[in-house]
Amino acid sequence: MWNYPHRFAVIVIGGGHAGCEAAHASAKMGCSTLLLTINLDTIGKLSCNPSIGGTAKGHLVREIDALGGIMGKVADKTSIHSRLLNGSKGPAVRSPRSQQDKALYQLTMKETLEDLENLTIQQGSVESLIISNDQVVGVTTDLGIAYEADCVIIAAGTFMRGLMHIGTKESSGGRSGEKASFGLSKCLTNLGFKLGRLKTGTPPRISKMHVDFSLMEEQKTEEHVYFSFDAPSAPLEKRSCFITYTSKETKCLVEKHLHLSPMYCGKIAAKGPRYCPSIEDKMVRFHEKERHQIFVEPEGLHTSELYINGISTSLPIWVQHEMLKTIPGLEKSQIMRPAYAIEYDFALSGQIFSSLETKLISHLFFAGQINGTTGYEEAAAQGLIAGINAALKAQNKPPFLIERWEGYIGVMIDDLISTELFEPYRMFTSRAEHRLLLRQDNADLRLREKAFSLGNLLSEEQKKRLREKKTILANTKKHLAKTFVAVEGKTLSLEQLLRRPENTYQTLLNHYPEKLEDHGKNINEDIEYDAKYFGYIARQEQEIARLRDLQNVPIPRGFSFSSVTGLRKEALEALNTFSPENLQTASRIAGVTYADISILLIHLKKNGSL
Repeated sequence: MWNYPHRFAVIVIGGGHAGCEAAHASAKMGCSTLLLTINLDTIGKLSCNPSIGGTAKGHLVREIDALGGIMGKVADKTSIHSRLLNGSKGPAVRSPRSQQDKALYQLTMKETLEDLENLTIQQGSVESLIISNDQVVGVTTDLGIAYEADCVIIAAGTFMRGLMHIGTKESSGGRSGEKASFGLSKCLTNLGFKLGRLKTGTPPRISKMHVDFSLMEEQKTEEHVYFSFDAPSAPLEKRSCFITYTSKETKCLVEKHLHLSPMYCGKIAAKGPRYCPSIEDKMVRFHEKERHQIFVEPEGLHTSELYINGISTSLPIWVQHEMLKTIPGLEKSQIMRPAYAIEYDFALSGQIFSSLETKLISHLFFAGQINGTTGYEEAAAQGLIAGINAALKAQNKPPFLIERWEGYIGVMIDDLISTELFEPYRMFTSRAEHRLLLRQDNADLRLREKAFSLGNLLSEEQKKRLREKKTILANTKKHLAKTFVAVEGKTLSLEQLLRRPENTYQTLLNHYPEKLEDHGKNINEDIEYDAKYFGYIARQEQEIARLRDLQNVPIPRGFSFSSVTGLRKEALEALNTFSPENLQTASRIAGVTYADISILLIHLKKNGSL
């Protein structure tokens, strides 16, 4: 064993989306940081879909940007197709989505990290953790190198005992063409962590040379859809996506060969993502449907590869080839990379705090798919929070937390620490009960002030722009309330007019240009939404006040729930499993009722824990 001569404040294991955000945040906050990854050439790789964002995921990326993260900026620089999803619906569910030049995204992310002060990047596979007195103090690699650190973040993605399936063929790997990691799983198990198995999958990639796009619906890009709240990047050349559908023949073919799918012949026992099902699952679970939508998406400006979004599968490659022949426009297509499923280890629920530090080993943090999530955006958001909190821990400062009423990041983390996962977790707008307050357009207003206290994650210029924006919003809202006009024989304020369903800020601007200023689309929409949904927002703010009351009641670490007289057996088992940090988190655990919370509150007060 060789001891590396330099001690680091933070070590990040894994160069995926969680690892990139964690390393960036830690280094920006002034901590000497080491990023260890199995392959330097795959830092920030878009392993599956060549896109960023989507429903609720776009909210996460905007929140990452608001807090000083880098995913949104890299995505804006490398976008070749962008859209605002759910544009015809209410503002709470609208989400940006961007198709990326896959290779350029990866290179841009790597370049961004390599240029960062305080960050060292090295190639290496971590085999074990170095523990002293229930605290992590370093890691060792497969080359026999020992690195010392104050904090360690595990962001290993699907690499922990990764096992790939194509039909009856199995091979170890974290993803196609890359080796798996085995030492970490063994080490974590030996330390007492409880691990489970999850599954995800990919569709085949094909060449565009033999695709008949005339049989498909073209989906053109939309302009001015960005993730970052800062100055937009110079746009790249844009590409269209296309929509096609499976057919009756597709359905018959898949059903005929279900016995060859590892998921249906017993080779894969792990659960896959419910809301991103394989084509086998679609045909079984939605048997009544005659066809399923497929998106044909370009992988970049300088490649002929197309990503066939909607037919993730683990069927044998020859079945995949026959399946493509049954889809309009893809009858003559040729597979460049086959689809496959992958199983991997994750840490069962209840083993991390809301800071993402583990309960069992101090100074050790988990981020990304190790916590049971699926998706680039969910991983990146966790990486950012883990990186911030590892840096704060190394600096002997209190943790940085986002509550579920403050952001989608808070919703996700609260769900992860209070819910038992049986399948990969994916973010949806429906998971956020206060989604009118947590819109993608106001992420900067909600979160940037919180980030300014963390040091160098955000610049003085960004702080200045936010303060200017807040001043404009406040002054304009006051102006709307005190400016009156005659309408339909009545005297109404512009604020009252804006609350009418038929009016937008642009409508009022057109009718009363001498009374209103055009501040630009984004600020105009912020003003409009706050006015139009005033009643709903006020109601949600009242609900949040009640949640804050529960959140402000902490539960001491190591608290014995068995000592509480009157708790039901089901509640006691759930509370012991998750060890919640406060009553708000406890109230969200399945099996815990408000009667249990009342009993727990009385006990905490009576025994002087408050």
